[in-house]
Amino acid sequence: MGFLKRFFKSVFHENELARIGNSFEHLSEEQLEAHLDVGSYNGFELTEAVRPSFDLKVVPTQGFRREVYRDEQTGSSVPVLMASATRSNLFETFIELLDPLGNEVDVVLESSHYQQSPSHCDMYREHIDLPVLKSILYDYEDMLLNDGCTGIAVLNPHLPMEVQFDEHKLLIVYGTDLKPFENVMIDRDIYPTPEMRFITEAEHVHSSHQRYQQQLDELRMRLGMDEHYG
Repeated sequence: MGFLKRFFKSVFHENELARIGNSFEHLSEEQLEAHLDVGSYNGFELTEAVRPSFDLKVVPTQGFRREVYRDEQTGSSVPVLMASATRSNLFETFIELLDPLGNEVDVVLESSHYQQSPSHCDMYREHIDLPVLKSILYDYEDMLLNDGCTGIAVLNPHLPMEVQFDEHKLLIVYGTDLKPFENVMIDRDIYPTPEMRFITEAEHVHSSHQRYQQQLDELRMRLGMDEHYG
């Protein structure tokens, strides 16, 4: 899904929470179940897709942080926004962040459902009208919010600008002019928080279900994506 994957570290990709380490490894079954059942922290609502570490080195919160990605090979720099939003605000914020991309976009689905290793496969669709895409995505809101093995990116390759709704359910935007995206976030009560940390910056665990893989396949077909993954 692009170079922003390099921002993430200490990532677990576990379809059914089968392998958990570090702060989780000495927990009793009851302690683990109780931790995974926690649905909010200080009013911040979690999706079902991911949970923070048991020791809560990063407590999820709402806000966004400005970053700059520097490509060591080309020497170029790209402004980046990384944002976290409470569950009730998350999907609509993602949908509104698509508007500055223009009327025709490309879309990428990223999945770790089809892999035995922590790698991903990307499925690509070029040239789809944004209103059509939005209509389709609303039909799969539950899966996109709660599947810890699915992410989506929408981009305008001509500008270039990209909006990612990744498998950690973070919102990530990059492009030369990020002001329109910042305005969307602020209008939805997501404010700049320079010192905030994201769930990807500490140990965490992903969750998924077989039904989400089935829904992902349905979404792929509705978007007219190739059935071969890679």
